Amino acid sequence: MDFSRVKAALEARGFAVTACASKADAAAYLNGQIDGTSVGFGGSMTLAELGLYDSLSAHNTVYSHWNGGAREAAATADVYLCSVNALAETGELVNIDGAGNRVAGTLNGHRKVYLVVGRNKLAPTYDEALWRARNVAAPKNARRLGVRTPCAVRGDRCYDCKSPERICRALVVLWRCMMGGDAEVVLVDEELGY
Repeated sequence: MDFSRVKAALEARGFAVTACASKADAAAYLNGQIDGTSVGFGGSMTLAELGLYDSLSAHNTVYSHWNGGAREAAATADVYLCSVNALAETGELVNIDGAGNRVAGTLNGHRKVYLVVGRNKLAPTYDEALWRARNVAAPKNARRLGVRTPCAVRGDRCYDCKSPERICRALVVLWRCMMGGDAEVVLVDEELGY
């Protein structure tokens, strides 16, 4: 896939960008970049599919609530890793979260943030990226978590429900790299996560 348009849009918004041909290439790249430091993970099927927890744990201190760590420890790590629910080819990164730890980790508190994005998360425009986050990624995540929300039961779209089990509780859009932040988007030419 030609990532040139989205790469240029992200760079114009202050993000560093690395494009990888495969998840193996992305995992190798991140393993080479992140060494001898503390690493926090936001919940991410993309990161799980890359096998990054095990490989980075071999030479870093890694915190992941999916692997028995505390969200609070991930919040104070030097490096933070997560994915996004959608990326507009115009450069906007869209994330929806239930507990808030994942989206908060992309905003502040880390020396470096890596956002790993598979090609399936690309959308042509901001509006289409927002639609994808709400109507594709969120229902799949709700179903994976086994919650009883309309989107999980029907698996087709967001119903903007009032369920106490709702996992869509916060929406963050990164329009630009945060002031004083160091964030890099790692684009992967494979389908990863939801």
